Amino acid sequence: MKKLLFPLLILSAVLALVACRSSKQALSQVPGNLQQGDYGYLFCHMSDKGQWTAYALSRDGLHYHDLLNGDSVFSSYEHARIEGGTRDAYICRKHDGSGYLMVTTDMNNAMTKKLGKGDTWENFGIDLLTSDDLIHWESKTFDFRQGPSIFVDGKSAPDVYKDWSKICRVWAPQIFWDPSYKWPNGKRGGYFIYYSLWNKIEEAYDRMYYSYADETFTQLTKPQLLFDWGYATIDADINYLTTDGKFHMMIKKEGGKPGLFTATADRLTGPWGEPVEDDYVDFEGKKKCEGVSAFQIVGEEGWRIGYIEYSSRPRHYRICKADANMRNFSDPQDIQGVTGPQHGSFLRLTKEEYDRLEAWGNR
Repeated sequence: MKKLLFPLLILSAVLALVACRSSKQALSQVPGNLQQGDYGYLFCHMSDKGQWTAYALSRDGLHYHDLLNGDSVFSSYEHARIEGGTRDAYICRKHDGSGYLMVTTDMNNAMTKKLGKGDTWENFGIDLLTSDDLIHWESKTFDFRQGPSIFVDGKSAPDVYKDWSKICRVWAPQIFWDPSYKWPNGKRGGYFIYYSLWNKIEEAYDRMYYSYADETFTQLTKPQLLFDWGYATIDADINYLTTDGKFHMMIKKEGGKPGLFTATADRLTGPWGEPVEDDYVDFEGKKKCEGVSAFQIVGEEGWRIGYIEYSSRPRHYRICKADANMRNFSDPQDIQGVTGPQHGSFLRLTKEEYDRLEAWGNR
């Protein structure tokens, strides 16, 4: 019996390892960002007090407390190599659960004159960051004015602009894991990075574009147009809903009726239908809102929609409800316990992750 026990233990361990790998592979084939953890929530956001990225923790997804007193969780000057400011932070897990990713707008509008920018709201690139623990980050900056040379397919893919140096906005990038994307070498899976882009010489307004990043999160493909509805659009947030098998996007339309609107598509790269005009986030009346971020609270079938109402002083960061189909918006309330909440995103946490951040952020 003892002779059989050791081989059986080895077999059991091997089967467990295979099952774990199979589970991770299965998760990687699901479109969208990996969701894990049922203990708490991280609100990773641009601080309204400055040009940096801040953290806040919550157990219920609505009531938070600042980490590091709302100060920067890393050096913006180190990671934002163009302007020294990280705005519009979007955070998610790597598709295989091995770490974390973040993208930010590389922009510092408090340094407009010193940087020699023509306009306060101009910027020229984005920052891609990776981490193993949510605390220590590595990054790569992409300055779009440099054109094809910064993109992994710079010599082979078509150019969307004749003069890349005239790019004047690269705003609010976000991440979506796309298991169906195929690289030239045949490898499957890539991070769909979507953002608004404007070349004021070659186009009349901000339009939504996308690139793909590889698994190292250090290589980016050339921008391709995602859609053009005939007017400026910014701050898109895309999620895949199993309720209808469609990709759902919430977005701000610059100009026209104030609010945050929804559109759907059967494929991530489109075509995207026109925004729904009779079911949208309209709680703020004529006041302006942007920076939408949808997430789910554990145990709820519906969605929570975070956004910033920026017309008022002080500004208000709201979280409202939506149903399982990301429709029928209701019950807006201010986020609680966050100093200077602004455009950001939400990440579900395990107890180990929550405790680690708590210990680090309140040291």
